Amino acid sequence: MLYKTYQTYADLSAPIRDLASNSVSILSSWRAGMFADPFRRMGAYYEQIALAGFTHARPPYDVTQVVSGGRTIAVHEEIVYDAPFASLLRFRKDGVEGDPKVLLIAPMSGHFATLLRGTIQTMLRDHDVYITDWRNARDIPKDRGAFSLEDFTTYIIDFLHQLGPEAHIVAVCQPTVCALAATAVMAAAKDPCQPASLTLMAGPIDPRVAPTKVNELANDKPYEWFEKNLIGVVPAGLAGAGRRVYPGFLQLTAFKSMNIDRHRKSFVDMFQHRIAGEFEKADAIKTFYEEYFAIMDLPAEFYLDTIKHVFQGYALPRGEMTYRGAIVDTRAIKRTFLLTVEGERDDICAVGQTLAAQDMCSGLRPYMKSHHLQPGVGHYGVFNGRRWEGQIYPVVRNHIRSSI
Repeated sequence: MLYKTYQTYADLSAPIRDLASNSVSILSSWRAGMFADPFRRMGAYYEQIALAGFTHARPPYDVTQVVSGGRTIAVHEEIVYDAPFASLLRFRKDGVEGDPKVLLIAPMSGHFATLLRGTIQTMLRDHDVYITDWRNARDIPKDRGAFSLEDFTTYIIDFLHQLGPEAHIVAVCQPTVCALAATAVMAAAKDPCQPASLTLMAGPIDPRVAPTKVNELANDKPYEWFEKNLIGVVPAGLAGAGRRVYPGFLQLTAFKSMNIDRHRKSFVDMFQHRIAGEFEKADAIKTFYEEYFAIMDLPAEFYLDTIKHVFQGYALPRGEMTYRGAIVDTRAIKRTFLLTVEGERDDICAVGQTLAAQDMCSGLRPYMKSHHLQPGVGHYGVFNGRRWEGQIYPVVRNHIRSSI
């Protein structure tokens, strides 16, 4: 019922936002005239209305070229492997072969994989980059089956088989758990496609370490409460009608409530920049929120498994996680170089939660494990922005090179 109410409101308000968006375009074309200031103010108001809504379609990656080795190289998107809940997407560089293959594992946490656009752009300088392009669960027909935490691990393994031996994993946030589990499963099976290196960035490997507000919220209610109150059914009229999901609008609302003052200030700043003629600053804020408000629903099975096994049961660090009936033993990892990366100011995955993987991978020799703590960055700064490009990425690049 909650999802149906939301969708009805979204359908009714969409024409208003479209009208506001069109008005912004018209008023922008007039702002150079003698009445520029009033038109600019009106446009700024309409822009706020147009932006105040969620979208459910994946934004474009817009990664069309990269500067590498002093030259500009064209980049093309290619679907290498297609599965019901995700595609394995490659960003192929024209005329470039032999760069290390990297599987970039994006979070399935209410946003699309395009949230890692900046990460992709940076890594393309030196690598052959592939990404897990997750689909919105509300667009997947119910008859395509369920998708659980274990299925997430299976997808990683299947994608690594597509890349072949000597590939590398870079996992960001939530998928670090399944990335570590997949590596352990492949190591135990002596799979020739087990990754040469594994980079875990700002992920909840062991949320018992320095619990954040996110961790506390996940433990504030029993598992049954999450299943009863936060799971909706995709309404009729959508491709995934009848599928049980954790709606993306609930996830985003929860994240916004954690930093409501910061978001409110951003909208005020965007308005003030716009009427002051500081268009570049206003556009930067707008671009961020266009991405931030593009939301995807999560399969109910995956979301509830994550609550139960990652945030409440701590299954992996306790040695209790299973895959196809067998215990996932991280000590089995002996060939994969491990790097953990954390941000000093991360309020989603606190310092120490990702580092925990170091002790769990006791089968690795000391020289095969390294850790990087980045001063001055929060969660998103670990994989995007100035410090990612200038300080964190060189560590990741050298880690991958050292494992070849």
